[in-house]
Amino acid sequence: MNPYNIYISGVGGQGIIKTSVIMGEAAMKSDLSVVVGEIHGMSQRGGVVSTQMKIGNSHSPIIEKGKTDLLLAFEPLEALRAVNMINKDSYVVTNTSSIYPFNIHQSEYPYPELSTLLEELSSHAKKVIALDAEGIAKEAGHILAVNMVMLGAAAAVPGFPVDKETIIESMQNNLPEKSIPVNLKAFKEGYRVCSSNI
Repeated sequence: MNPYNIYISGVGGQGIIKTSVIMGEAAMKSDLSVVVGEIHGMSQRGGVVSTQMKIGNSHSPIIEKGKTDLLLAFEPLEALRAVNMINKDSYVVTNTSSIYPFNIHQSEYPYPELSTLLEELSSHAKKVIALDAEGIAKEAGHILAVNMVMLGAAAAVPGFPVDKETIIESMQNNLPEKSIPVNLKAFKEGYRVCSSNI
């Protein structure tokens, strides 16, 4: 199969690396090739982080500009920063909860309104699904489950190459046992919200 290209962006501390690991293992369990690009940026809390993943036949993990099938953004401004990676056939799934850059107060540019961010993303993509992943995670039982909310939403996107049950199996292999009930609830709610907005 042609590779399915996923670009994940966000901020350090949001669980982006763990999300990539679970996605990658689920792809391998589905007998699909997977290559993952290195994490760019500072992965400590607050630094900008992005990673690239190709599921399917590919030798290089680097996604060319405009060739992303799914942009999975854990923070809305980081979605906008990655707008050059998408095209008119791309899906964008973004968290609506903002994390203000540490240097925003020294900047002459204020943090954009969420409506402005979403409007700009929508003008470049096939579909933008925006969800309050932080609120859903809290409702599920823990704010650190934001990444599983986002993973659930990604799994609901049309054309996503790995089925929900295989991802759940991979979650169970990669998360602490005591955290699985909360993370599973977060995942399923992310999946439901995204499905209802497609």
